[in-house]
Amino acid sequence: MIIKSASFVCSSTKTEQCPKARLPEYAFIGRSNVGKSSLINRLTGHGGLAKTSSTPGKTQLINHFIINNNWYLVDLPGYGYAKVSKTSRSKFSGIIMDYINHREQLTLLFVLVDVRHEPQKIDLEFITALGEAGVPFALVFTKADKLSTGALVSNVAHYKEILLQTWEELPPVFVTSSETGTGRDELLDYIDQLNKNVN
Repeated sequence: MIIKSASFVCSSTKTEQCPKARLPEYAFIGRSNVGKSSLINRLTGHGGLAKTSSTPGKTQLINHFIINNNWYLVDLPGYGYAKVSKTSRSKFSGIIMDYINHREQLTLLFVLVDVRHEPQKIDLEFITALGEAGVPFALVFTKADKLSTGALVSNVAHYKEILLQTWEELPPVFVTSSETGTGRDELLDYIDQLNKNVN
């Protein structure tokens, strides 16, 4: 898929405020500081589309971007650690789950995890909750450029082994780097493929 246009549409605090258009939506989510905004900017080819920050928990709203005028890329608030109050974390969680569970236009959720780290309990619990709720998702490993090829292959294999302890079948898996562009074409081609199957 070639990205011809990408522009910000709106920020929402709840699902009812999201765009009314019946276009497929692909949402990106992950723990704070997983590199979500950087990956979104690399995918779209627009350096400042999603606001990046060294401060975890910067994204606090549901942000919609229209891509090629025929699908939405959705930037969701991060879950887990963030330098915000417990009340704010609870609010973000409510925003996230309301969107994931009730947004009919959501075609696929991309769950981002930092490939450098051991499988984190909070990620595994979130992935399990998605499975139990029947939410279609794919796993996206970020920051692949930070590891040697051997360590990268080993970490991805280990993560899959952990998941297969409770999953009969693995979701689609992508390995990416916002620095080098690794995985960009694969992700966009997958979205393109799904778009062709959306009624």
